[in-house]
Amino acid sequence: MSIRTTFRGWPLVQQITSGGDGTGTEAMTDRTRALRPRHEGTAAARSVCPYCGVGCGQLIFHKNGKVVSVEGDPESPISAGHLCPKGAATFELLTHAARATRVKYRAPGSASWQEIDLDTAMDMVAERVWSSRARHFERSRMDGGAERPLMQCTSIAHLGGATLDNEENYLIKKLFTGGLGMVAVSNQARI
Repeated sequence: MSIRTTFRGWPLVQQITSGGDGTGTEAMTDRTRALRPRHEGTAAARSVCPYCGVGCGQLIFHKNGKVVSVEGDPESPISAGHLCPKGAATFELLTHAARATRVKYRAPGSASWQEIDLDTAMDMVAERVWSSRARHFERSRMDGGAERPLMQCTSIAHLGGATLDNEENYLIKKLFTGGLGMVAVSNQARI
């Protein structure tokens, strides 16, 4: 192979001889031309980032029942395809090998955890909330010789997550304060 043939294959020489501006095919090597889009052959589902209440749009790329990638949705009116570092890490949230996928329970006084099914865990939580409410619910209190209605339970509380929207928080407030009588209802709405 001659030196002249070798030089012709260089992108710089191709750019000079073709008159291109260095952004077209003259600047590509065979390896670059062989590259394919990362999401070729995948389907995309629209979703919302789970980390805060902003609601940035995400595209979840999947193939054969497996998540391939998570990216910002360019059609989202909120984020226009951009994600913060937490949102950009959503792929790891879904696919990390150490991700907890089972409910774990540690009995009082026990030094070890055991796996239980979700229905059992939900039943345990509901039973404990209801029994605590039954034991500590105050219908009224004597105040200056007169009985005043109170209708509260101070033994249980609720801390909402940052991804809850206004409507969900409204329903939570109605259920927990009106229905269960909780006085400690708060929200972790900080990033």
